[in-house]
Amino acid sequence: VQLQAYGGGLVQAGGSPRLSCTASGRAFSDYAVGWFRQAPGKERAFVARITFSGTATTYADSVKGRFTISRDNVKNTAFLQMNRLTPEDTAIYYCAADSRIWVIDSYPTYWGQGTQVTVSS
Repeated sequence: VQLQAYGGGLVQAGGSPRLSCTASGRAFSDYAVGWFRQAPGKERAFVARITFSGTATTYADSVKGRFTISRDNVKNTAFLQMNRLTPEDTAIYYCAADSRIWVIDSYPTYWGQGTQVTVSS
């Protein structure tokens, strides 16, 4: 599966952008999807994951209550709605996919190219 993430940009603190991740290739519903981010000078970190049909989600503590992951398998797209952003959310955001749900929050196989989100104070 090929993934393409988009929707990033420069956002003011408190803003609410939505990232999208469009997939092509095999049926999108065959894959669990995760979002990760890499802040400057830091390692890439798990942000959120969603199961194949979208019935279950998991979040990192740092974004819980502010971010929402969702998916539309008809449109082959996953989303990350981000609310109440702070400068600490500045990072490159990556979407990822894997048919193995148990690896989607650690080492998924397929990655998108990343989209930069910069939060200004």
